[in-house]
Amino acid sequence: MNLPNKITMARIFLAIGLLILLIFPFDLCGLYFPNYIIFGKITMNLKFLIGGGVFLVASITDSLDGYIARSRNLVTDFGKVMDAIADKVLVNGVLIALACEGSISVAIPIIIVTRDIFVDSIKMVAGSKGKAVGASMLGKIKTICMMAGITLVFFYNFPFELFLRFDVANGLLYVATLLSVISGIQYYLVNKDAFKDK
Repeated sequence: MNLPNKITMARIFLAIGLLILLIFPFDLCGLYFPNYIIFGKITMNLKFLIGGGVFLVASITDSLDGYIARSRNLVTDFGKVMDAIADKVLVNGVLIALACEGSISVAIPIIIVTRDIFVDSIKMVAGSKGKAVGASMLGKIKTICMMAGITLVFFYNFPFELFLRFDVANGLLYVATLLSVISGIQYYLVNKDAFKDK
């Protein structure tokens, strides 16, 4: 297993650990995470601060493994598959967990997961007919907004919470959700010929 694939596998383990942190019923075990008041205004729970740190590290590895694989010509089929799995476990899993916590709207993970299933299906059909489907620019912008939004949710919209009344974290997630729908439609329009029977 080469270095990029090891980094990808590390991201999967980080994602699983993060999900356990978010959904495990610590209170039923008599364990509680302390709260901290920042600048006398924002109350932050240690569980979310730890989760935010883990998410940031995992997000960085997402860019790192791809960069190393491309720059050193270490791209493998295993890496492509596991990278996609790692991304879905990390982002979609965290979105669902945050929705269960009430930190974000339930509509966000529902739309994002549905879009991912739709796009992955298009990629499979197009791939079976020899057509490669690359990531679109809208898809990349969506990913940036999604990662930034999730990170801000973990850190309670800090520092924007100090001087803005607008919830930047959820705003970015709504933008990412909208872009995900648009990019999903774009994927279909670009690859609709793959669905035609010959």
